[in-house]
Amino acid sequence: MPQKLSLRSRLLISQLAVLAVTVIALATVSRLYTPRYFVVTLERMELRGIRVRQEVRGQLLRGFEDAWIRGVMGSVLLGGSTAGALSYWLSQRISKPLLRMEQVTQQFAVGDFSSRVPPLDIPEFDRLGHGFNRMADDLEGVEHRRRELVGDLTHELRTPLTIVKGYLEGLADGTVEPSAKNYDRLVRETERLQRLVDDLQELSKLEAGYLPVTMRSLSLAPLIQQVRDRFADQLLGNETLTLEIDMLQPLPAVLGDPARIEQVLVNLLSNALRHTPTGQVSIRAYAQQGFVWVEVVDTGVGISAENLPHVFERFWRADRSRDRASGGSGIGLAICRRLVALQGGTIEAKSQLGIGSTFSFSLPIDPAI
Repeated sequence: MPQKLSLRSRLLISQLAVLAVTVIALATVSRLYTPRYFVVTLERMELRGIRVRQEVRGQLLRGFEDAWIRGVMGSVLLGGSTAGALSYWLSQRISKPLLRMEQVTQQFAVGDFSSRVPPLDIPEFDRLGHGFNRMADDLEGVEHRRRELVGDLTHELRTPLTIVKGYLEGLADGTVEPSAKNYDRLVRETERLQRLVDDLQELSKLEAGYLPVTMRSLSLAPLIQQVRDRFADQLLGNETLTLEIDMLQPLPAVLGDPARIEQVLVNLLSNALRHTPTGQVSIRAYAQQGFVWVEVVDTGVGISAENLPHVFERFWRADRSRDRASGGSGIGLAICRRLVALQGGTIEAKSQLGIGSTFSFSLPIDPAI
């Protein structure tokens, strides 16, 4: 297979080809018309009374042609060499940014995402470089999150696996009593593993677009009441924490998947109740500008301002030392964000440390109503 020419070579060859065509066209036209124009000029001089003998006229014509050839050759040599050097410089200048981008992509290929394209003099290439650098920033962020995900996932799996292994070894050598309490502890740890694996699988399907979302028109009020009743049963006998519903206006029908909306509500309420030892958790709903907004408001521990932007990231937690028995899997809010987005809505979080948090999501109102 013949070797392909580089962009720099192609640019140089194209510019030299244009130069050659220009020189050939100029020389051809000049060769055809300049001697004739000289003869016409002599004839006009004769008409004005200036007599030129025939042999002198021939010598003048030959001298003119010789001078013209010398001038053209000199012009071609000087102009061609200058234009060739300028073409080479331009081809170098144009191809250099692209070669720099190629070097950066090669560094990306070996896992080095720190290189960036410097500012360029050519506006079009400068815009391309800015776009390339934005892509590099995104790739660097993806790689950073991937490494964090692997590290967090390893940590999440190691803790319950270590506990299960320790209990099983203790049961095997007799140092741990085979009691119902210990078996219950083993069951809880395996359930944590199962929830983590299920959450990861669901998040993976969501991000890959494989998780089906069946959109239909539905009323949110009964669904909210159903979810509230489920959690209210768990709070029986707890006089320090209440769960309320606040809907001051009738809600229009929305477009969404009832199972996925329920999943979002369950995740938000679970987080709110987990982080509100005492006080109140409220579910509010209202219509606004083509959407129905659902808010889960708690009076719990809250989230600091620097941590708030990260609450919807996978495996995020403000307290890295908190175990998952009290802190959840760390994937629920990431799943909520994807589920709400797939149904055409948005999800937001507001919080003040020590005062409480508000998680709200929107769903589009059914346009058929």
